[in-house]
Amino acid sequence: MAARRELGDELRRLRGERRGSQVAAGLQWSESKLSRIETARTGISDADLERLLHMLGVPQSERPPLRELARRGRARVWWAPYRSSVYEPYDEYVAFEAEAVLMCEWESQLVPGLLQTDEYAHAVIRAAADERDTEVLERRTALRMARQSVLSRDPAPRLCVVLDEAVLRREVGGAGVMHRQLQRLYDASRRPGIDLHVLPFAAGSHAAVTEAFVIFDFEDRPSVVHSEDLVGGQLRTKPGDVAVYRAAFEDVRSRALPVSETRKFIARSVELLD
Repeated sequence: MAARRELGDELRRLRGERRGSQVAAGLQWSESKLSRIETARTGISDADLERLLHMLGVPQSERPPLRELARRGRARVWWAPYRSSVYEPYDEYVAFEAEAVLMCEWESQLVPGLLQTDEYAHAVIRAAADERDTEVLERRTALRMARQSVLSRDPAPRLCVVLDEAVLRREVGGAGVMHRQLQRLYDASRRPGIDLHVLPFAAGSHAAVTEAFVIFDFEDRPSVVHSEDLVGGQLRTKPGDVAVYRAAFEDVRSRALPVSETRKFIARSVELLD
């Protein structure tokens, strides 16, 4: 996905002021096909790439790196077997998660997917699912568990999470499931590279009160924000939009308990369920 997005960014740059509809018409493509290529939602064949580069007037001497990006962009990603069971924006979300060096996440309702137990994840997915196909629900749960391997990669990304106190109080899947989930959170709070904070009810109102979101920071490309909704979420890439979300995250983090106090807070929550 990284190569596909890099290629899409470069193709948009090469198109310049030309309208996508004009370029697509010249190639006898639909405008949506060109859009999917430029936004990395799909790869591009060698033949289509050559036609597009010819249309854009790209010299032969400048084409080899673009051909290599196209080849890498067609490579099968590890989560491909799960694609049929999730929304398209979720596919992009997993790609960002796999490439980020830092993720800053605010959650007001649920434990973040990277820190969920399998039984908690299954309860969440079953409650929020738009269908009742057991096989689809199992694949979605399996994908969520597989995503957690990103925290064990080398080098591992940093994860900074702020949870509303409501996340710890809301019983998901029953008392036993919740007890084990809180224990998982406590264990995660002790892992290197994970900064976990709880925003207590006493903190009052704050800048991120309206929605949950994640900010993905990368080593060599602009940051991206994913905000939650009921049909896969929204991706925001405009620097001004990202800055608004970053300021909101810093606001909730500044009001939240420090890491050490958060660990004690979670421990007390576990004890209440014993």
